[in-house]
Amino acid sequence: CRWTHPRHGPVSPDEFIPVAEQTGLITPLTLHVVSDALSRCRRWQRAGHDLGVSVNVSARSLLDSGFVDDVLDLVRSSGLRPDLLTLEITESSIMSDTHRTLSLLQRLAAFGVRLSVDDFGTGYSSLAYLQQLPVHELKVDKAFVYDVGSDGSSRTIVRSVVDLGHSLGLLVVAEGVEDEAAWHQLQRLGCDRAQGYLLSRPMSGDDVVRWLQR
Repeated sequence: CRWTHPRHGPVSPDEFIPVAEQTGLITPLTLHVVSDALSRCRRWQRAGHDLGVSVNVSARSLLDSGFVDDVLDLVRSSGLRPDLLTLEITESSIMSDTHRTLSLLQRLAAFGVRLSVDDFGTGYSSLAYLQQLPVHELKVDKAFVYDVGSDGSSRTIVRSVVDLGHSLGLLVVAEGVEDEAAWHQLQRLGCDRAQGYLLSRPMSGDDVVRWLQR
């Protein structure tokens, strides 16, 4: 989600997302993003690009009583396979109300929506809860990925997360990949996917197809 204000220019998500959370606008904003992402995904599928979409979910939205129902309704109305949508949830949001969160995540997973633990390694989730969660992937936080090409401690942490994820049958995604040294080191460590500026800066949905074609 990006915002270009007509008078102030680009406004960082780091600025407007906390405000949306404080004012109660985060859930309608998230549902708007899910709806738009599914619409774009449908267009990409029709154009022959077998792509899914991922959307970050705030702890506030996850605990909103109607949020899961609204997401499932959007997936149904899109006509897309549910597994083309991934919801990314942070460790802290999972741990804020574990019993309720687990129940909601189980409903999403049972419907076929993919679930991802975002910024893994920076929160305080216990491995016991991680084992119970119906998630499909772990995303290694960029704090550990940034120096993975040159720092032995970072490599050890990333290797541990990769091994943990794979032992639980999960896909492992590295965030914040910005140089080829990190890219090649992550390949050697067995990481499944990468995300970061080395691949692309943020772009609009319309630019994605042109980028793929290039």
